[in-house]
Amino acid sequence: MTGVRDPHRMPGVLVMGVVNVTPDSFTDGGQFLAPDAAVAHGLALVRDGADIVDVGGEATHPRAIPVTVDEELRRVLPVVEWLAAAGATVSIDTTKAAVARAAVAAGARIINDVSGGLFDPEMADAIGDATYIAGHLRGRSITEVFAAEPGAAPIDWQTVADELAARLAALPAVARERAWVDPGVGFGKGPDPEVNLALLRHSGDLGARLGCPVVVGPSRKRFVRRAFGVRDDDIAALDRASVAASLDAIRAGANVVRVHNVALLRAALALYTKQ
Repeated sequence: MTGVRDPHRMPGVLVMGVVNVTPDSFTDGGQFLAPDAAVAHGLALVRDGADIVDVGGEATHPRAIPVTVDEELRRVLPVVEWLAAAGATVSIDTTKAAVARAAVAAGARIINDVSGGLFDPEMADAIGDATYIAGHLRGRSITEVFAAEPGAAPIDWQTVADELAARLAALPAVARERAWVDPGVGFGKGPDPEVNLALLRHSGDLGARLGCPVVVGPSRKRFVRRAFGVRDDDIAALDRASVAASLDAIRAGANVVRVHNVALLRAALALYTKQ
């Protein structure tokens, strides 16, 4: 397997485009549930400038319905295989070791695990030659994460760094060497959007502390809607707000940005790099 480009050695930022192969994702649930629709969307994101296409078969918002391993595999494997065969760099967005293994065998080169291994203790053994993104949250399931959120105390970037360091320490040594980290904005960080915005603004500090590339995913998250006063049904405004949050993270030193609207972020980056 060829290696994934290391953001530490690349100029600029890598853009990860979102392909939700789910019926219940917040803003695009059901749009790309059919494999051919998901593949077409993934290839469109690549044409728009995505360096990585992140394929997920299970929604992770507060009202998401958990799915079985078999169902998640049914949704994502054809999409991963077809996109990889078309030359896309594919990431599998999953918290399940069995899904990660199968997706890597089908051509995925990155495992994007929002739980950082907390949801499935076998994940560390499933990484193999893939690049692993260790996400930050607290809890053993999405339901548990969001159930604790209303009373969650504010969390700072140093605490996130310490807890991500523990996640990295649980990985095999070879996986640690090529791991990336994600502060998990929007995942159980409490109701105050400023907590998440502060994590974005400390992206570079987080990366320096851990010695890893930093991935951020503010796109269309609830805290973005709250921070910018965007209505739930105004997707265009939500994407513009998401780009603004992404640029804050990039200015602070984020290496990889995960977004739904790749073309809009690429346009903003083109202007940003000319300043």
